[in-house]
Amino acid sequence: MLRAAGVEFAVEPSAIDEAAIKREYRAAEGDAAACAAALAEAKARAVAARHPSALVIGADQILVAGDEWFDKPGGLAEAAEQLWRLRGRDHILVTASCVICGNTRLWRALATPKLTMRRFGEGFLAGYIAAEGDAVLSSVGAYRLEGRGVQLFARIEGDHFAVLGLPLLELLEFLRGPGVLGE
Repeated sequence: MLRAAGVEFAVEPSAIDEAAIKREYRAAEGDAAACAAALAEAKARAVAARHPSALVIGADQILVAGDEWFDKPGGLAEAAEQLWRLRGRDHILVTASCVICGNTRLWRALATPKLTMRRFGEGFLAGYIAAEGDAVLSSVGAYRLEGRGVQLFARIEGDHFAVLGLPLLELLEFLRGPGVLGE
């Protein structure tokens, strides 16, 4: 998304223990929004520690259906099971992002698009998994809305870019402020 918007950037993994942070929030009965924000900030702070003068963007998503939080599936069978469990249900994609420079958080945003998955059959699901392959493993929802995954849905409410993983318009507005992108 950033590349398509003309933003120059480099990707650097943060290597934080995401599972530990999620366990901590779940044990404390914290909400998914606070957890996603903490994950985004932890990622950005880890990278900013290595590049203290850089603007570092951190982002994370948590899929919430009812009281259940979903993680990225570990394999294609798990992806199919996850999609089957989401079939015919609403879920929220809690999308958090922030910008850190040095030790200072300069910006943050939270978006909560609501998606309604349609009731599809086993044949459709098998065909979808076969066509998308390992690409579904890179998404917390086991779908890519920018591809065939759009066929899984009956309704989508909220920011399209947040569904894809980043509230892009808000981030671009912030980046124009410090002069990164210009007017």
